[in-house]
Amino acid sequence: MIHIQIYPVTMLGTNCCYLVDEATGKSAVSDPGAYSKPLEAQIDKDGGALEYVLLTHGHYDHICYARQLAEKYGAKIVTGRHNNAFLSDTAINGTAVHGIPFTPFSADILLGDGDVFRLGDTEIKYCYTPGHTSGCGIFLFDDIMIAGDLIFRESYGRTDLPTGDDFNMIQSLKRVKELEGDYQIIPGHGPLTTLSHERKFNPLMRRL
Repeated sequence: MIHIQIYPVTMLGTNCCYLVDEATGKSAVSDPGAYSKPLEAQIDKDGGALEYVLLTHGHYDHICYARQLAEKYGAKIVTGRHNNAFLSDTAINGTAVHGIPFTPFSADILLGDGDVFRLGDTEIKYCYTPGHTSGCGIFLFDDIMIAGDLIFRESYGRTDLPTGDDFNMIQSLKRVKELEGDYQIIPGHGPLTTLSHERKFNPLMRRL
């Protein structure tokens, strides 16, 4: 079982998650788009046992502090293999167009669709869900979905940025809709929601 705390970062309010496996104390952070003093204070308070930095996709507001955080705590950067190019290409991760200083990096662990890894005693599954970008993916564990910018409360990620694709977005949302059971969804931005709520009220998902 994983305990979750959310630390909004960047001017876009990215939901950066601090995940702690309750049985072992091993921890991970997802989508650190910027430095968060409260987040690092909590990591330090917990003993600094940061194992992973998880990236749902490669836009600047989700990745810009990943390298620094991983280096500080000796953590491994984990993302989907289709996302790795975004970590070094300023044209597609948005740092160039927004004039954001950025040092390219590469992930330590590249996942394929359906791959599973462990944070302490908890199994985490990665699913490849392109649409918002060609590198997007989600992380599933317990009854939680870290969804990045695939899905928001009664909405979904834009597809008009580099590598975005309407058809892929539809297929990814259809796949998520068809998952068994229910999940609490932590989107990349905004309020939390649930899969059961989105099946009923998400304007695109309800038509699939």
